[in-house]
Amino acid sequence: MAQRMTKIDPAKNMARFYEIDIQPGLFGDFSVLRHWGRIGTNGQSLEGWFSDEDAAATIAERIARQKTGRGYKPAI
Repeated sequence: MAQRMTKIDPAKNMARFYEIDIQPGLFGDFSVLRHWGRIGTNGQSLEGWFSDEDAAATIAERIARQKTGRGYKPAI
């Protein structure tokens, strides 16, 4: 399940999004897909592959904690 977070600050003209998703691969591996950018744009993506789902979930949780520490909030 994808986790979407936003960081919006009109005083700084800031409107950003960050998405984290875990996807299964064809050979029993898992990827952590990250997608980020300014709201309303296509943004950028980065994909990291892991041998098991637990390792992928650990990395995804760590990234989510970093982003919430930087002011991102869960999107509604």
